[in-house]
Amino acid sequence: MSTSTGFDIRRIGGRIGAEIVGVDLSADLDPAIVAEINEALLEHKALVFRGQQLDDAGQLRFASLFGELTTAHPTVPSVDGQPNILPVDGDEGIRANHWHTDVTFVRTPPKASTLRSIVVPPYGGNTLIANSAAAYQDLPEPLRELADKVWAVHTNAYDYAAPKTDKAAEHRKQFVSRTYRTAHPVVRVHPETGERGLFIGGFAQTIEGLGPSESRDLLRIFQSYVTRPENIVRVTWTPGDLVLFDNRITQHYAPDDYGDLPRLLHRVTVAGDAPVGIAGTSSRAIEGGDTDHYTPAVA
Repeated sequence: MSTSTGFDIRRIGGRIGAEIVGVDLSADLDPAIVAEINEALLEHKALVFRGQQLDDAGQLRFASLFGELTTAHPTVPSVDGQPNILPVDGDEGIRANHWHTDVTFVRTPPKASTLRSIVVPPYGGNTLIANSAAAYQDLPEPLRELADKVWAVHTNAYDYAAPKTDKAAEHRKQFVSRTYRTAHPVVRVHPETGERGLFIGGFAQTIEGLGPSESRDLLRIFQSYVTRPENIVRVTWTPGDLVLFDNRITQHYAPDDYGDLPRLLHRVTVAGDAPVGIAGTSSRAIEGGDTDHYTPAVA
């Protein structure tokens, strides 16, 4: 499909994902182009821009077109000299091989995330992105009614798999150096489209009012709808690609299937607001205090 500003949108998944063709992200983009990219993002949830060959400054500039930026992470160090860029370095033990939405353990998780490929293994190292709105629509009515009512507690401090290397152990230590716990609605209303999506993922550890065993069972059931194959798009990276995804209504997963091969992405995230449930109630912080060092307040 061609847009009024002249670039093409090519769907790459039945329910999620599109490739944007004909846009040079290193250029000064006209506001009309940015608006149409945002419209495409809201519709397709994840956008792939092939072969852009941006540097750090270019990625920062592009991400900032969609709002104020967060710093790299609440607890993990940024790229040296680049406080807004998180290195996603497989060699450093940063292998996000679990389904998650970025930084949901704070009250105001990012609105959107950009990932830029720098070093790509010759095989493996893909990124899977799931449509949590489609997952919500797939729920049988009794499960949907239950999801509408319950809240989940998200935290960065939980039982990860044992780190395989010293670097991975050090990264884990940094990741949990300050504990955050936040209650979010299991069903989030998207602030721009009004869509409802399952707002859970790997950081969601318990359901308020339920014990650990019941929480695990219920979250597993909800999560199984997110990760249905029809709700997922697989991004196969080549160097220079950039992916933009809506962090408010997706989850993603990076399979750890490339052995000792190097893989390096840079992540830049756009600040978001506090999730709101269908009753109009906003998320609330339980532990960890303010996150002013990480994300600006978004109205």
